[in-house]
Amino acid sequence: MTAIAAQSAQDWLVDKIAHRLGVEPAAVSVTAFFDDFDLDSTEALILAGELEAWLGFEIATTALWYHPTIEQLATYLAEASGNHAADR
Repeated sequence: MTAIAAQSAQDWLVDKIAHRLGVEPAAVSVTAFFDDFDLDSTEALILAGELEAWLGFEIATTALWYHPTIEQLATYLAEASGNHAADR
């Protein structure tokens, strides 16, 4: 598997959040905190599971808390994806 780019991860996250909120992706701020989107812990776990399926590897269960915005999480995911690809 090849590493994903931060922009690809950001686009994926924006699409998922927009769908959940029932808004256009352009209405989702990448610098807003996940709390601003009213993600409860169950929804955060579902999102993390969907991310893992999309990425093809496990991410830390605390990733959304340590990287609390779409922008920050996308950067983390790109780095994690690069590390995962390098380990293969």
